[in-house]
Amino acid sequence: MNTPGRDFAPNRLACRVVMSPRVGQACKEFAHIFRQSRGLYITPDDRGAVRALLDNWPDRDVRVIVVTDGERILGLGDLGANGIGIPIGKLSLYTAFAEIDPSQCLPVQLDVGTNNRELREDPLYLGWNHERIVGEDYDALVDEFVKAVQDAFPKALIQFEDFLTPNGYSLLGRYRNEVLCFNDDIQGTAAVSLAGVYASTRIMGARFEDLRVMFLGAGSAATGIGDLMSLALADTGLAPDEARRRLWLVDVHGLVVEGGVYVGAGLSLE
Repeated sequence: MNTPGRDFAPNRLACRVVMSPRVGQACKEFAHIFRQSRGLYITPDDRGAVRALLDNWPDRDVRVIVVTDGERILGLGDLGANGIGIPIGKLSLYTAFAEIDPSQCLPVQLDVGTNNRELREDPLYLGWNHERIVGEDYDALVDEFVKAVQDAFPKALIQFEDFLTPNGYSLLGRYRNEVLCFNDDIQGTAAVSLAGVYASTRIMGARFEDLRVMFLGAGSAATGIGDLMSLALADTGLAPDEARRRLWLVDVHGLVVEGGVYVGAGLSLE
């Protein structure tokens, strides 16, 4: 996927400093610092024409697409179309660390509106200036986008990024067995976190199956890690119910309990 003889890797320490937390600040100010378009925007007004819209992208051998709807950007919440900074930043990391040719990377903003009133009242805001679409209208636009990608860029991986937790789980459940895709917040964070726990138990000489783990937060990342960690605990021989009893989630409302309003959509506590 990379081009022989070309080196796209910048200073990696600088990349870490720039990506986090500066990308969040860049997203907050995106409309005010905008200079040129670096991604593809898809709005509800594009319904029925998303496939044709993808033909506007100048590079045809797209292999990685990072897409967001801007509703849960880092810890900053709903940033609407300003969220395009996240796909741009993540794909920059793909180039920096995996040396994927930038021409094979496509940042996409599903610009479905924003409930951030401050943004909608900003005369410089670049996005579709309406409240967010939800329900069937939202699902239909996402579905048209995913199907259009399969036709336009059949070799592309779709990475869902910074979606609200219920939407993230819903989209992952709908497409994970149909197209090449993953959710970075739910699955990517979980894989890295579990690898870190495995490494720490080896260093400490502790048994992984003896761990009791508390998660600070119950969003996409925490519930995704919990899902994967419960499977990993079950692989040690623990019964699934016993594996889940080793994991506890605490959010701003306190301990998450069975039947609680704030239980993550992907982590079954039954």
